[in-house]
Amino acid sequence: MSDEAPTFPGERAGGYDTTSRRDSDYYAVFADIPAADRAAWDRAKAYIDEVGPRMTDAWDRGEYPLDIARRMGEMDLVVDGIEHPALTRFSPLAAGLVNMEISRGDGSLGTVLAVQGGLALRTLALFGSEGQQARWLTALADGSVLGSFALTEPDHGSDSVSLETVARRDGDEWVIRGAKKWIGNGASGGITFVWARVDDPGADEHGAVRCFLVEQETPGYAGTVIPGKGSLRGIHQALIRLDDVRVALDAVLPGTRSFKDASTVLYATRSGVAWSALGHATACYEAALSYAMQRVQFGKPLAKFQMVQERLTHMLEDLTAMQLYCRRLADLETAGELRPTQASLAKFHNTRAARRIASTARDLLGGNGILLENGVIQHMADIEAIHTYEGTESVQALLLGRDITGMSAFA
Repeated sequence: MSDEAPTFPGERAGGYDTTSRRDSDYYAVFADIPAADRAAWDRAKAYIDEVGPRMTDAWDRGEYPLDIARRMGEMDLVVDGIEHPALTRFSPLAAGLVNMEISRGDGSLGTVLAVQGGLALRTLALFGSEGQQARWLTALADGSVLGSFALTEPDHGSDSVSLETVARRDGDEWVIRGAKKWIGNGASGGITFVWARVDDPGADEHGAVRCFLVEQETPGYAGTVIPGKGSLRGIHQALIRLDDVRVALDAVLPGTRSFKDASTVLYATRSGVAWSALGHATACYEAALSYAMQRVQFGKPLAKFQMVQERLTHMLEDLTAMQLYCRRLADLETAGELRPTQASLAKFHNTRAARRIASTARDLLGGNGILLENGVIQHMADIEAIHTYEGTESVQALLLGRDITGMSAFA
């Protein structure tokens, strides 16, 4: 605890001291991290130390600092465990720790990582042509170009397999028409990977789902920032209108042939959401513990009250379970044995647990819990977004239920 004179018992002028990380890794889940993985984790910590102070203000203003997003790439943090000879190789554990640490610092930046690396860069690395990769892969990885992944539509979220955006052949061009919604980086001046259904009656690929690389300055592409968000306010999501957008025939990613290819990308990012939830929950737990140790009420620190100790124990119980889920995910992926539904279970558990931890932390901080300077309310709001994206709780439950029973409850 600090020896500085408090504003009132236990409080600092800039909020409660959460810089000393107590033993939030109670089971030493991350005590044996290999040196290379720890170096990546340390680089993520350095990034957050550098840019974090600006992000609270950006979140408050609803602004997206593009230079901070690009800085993540400059520090080689967006590669997300993607295997490609042109990219730095992160192990699944290193990729998870980077995700956790960035989300612990700021949830909007955690989403930047998920979009730029987990979705856009992974799509290009897995399915792009040699020419597409030669032009764009390094630029996405180093942050000099921002990328987006446009699958979700205004009327198709959980049922994104029903997408209505279409692409038709017209001579030596593709013509794309439709709309997309909630697209991170979709109005940031970079490139967008647009998933569309081929509308070419009589052609062999009629009805197939393919992905197209579209530069955002292409005529007919209009990305509008979605206003009024109460979550992830430090990154912009866009509503995209595609009004007869014309791209060359080689704009299609040759490795994409069906919706299963989009699912391959989404399955890979589900583990990332579990790690991100852990980062948010860690920040909330540490803030609550630090506050309880410093805040004096009725003549003693909150930490001496029985009900406060019980709440901290419940939080630590959830947090430790989240850590164990994530470490096991990394082990399974390293061994090549991770099944998509195992990632779904981790996402299902961890976002639910993160909500509980954030709610308890918010309550424990009392009135101070709604101040941005103490962090908890921002994490609490941002958890609501990650609880939904990359597959809602209900969708994850149905995926797991189908795997458990062998019977599908999907329509």
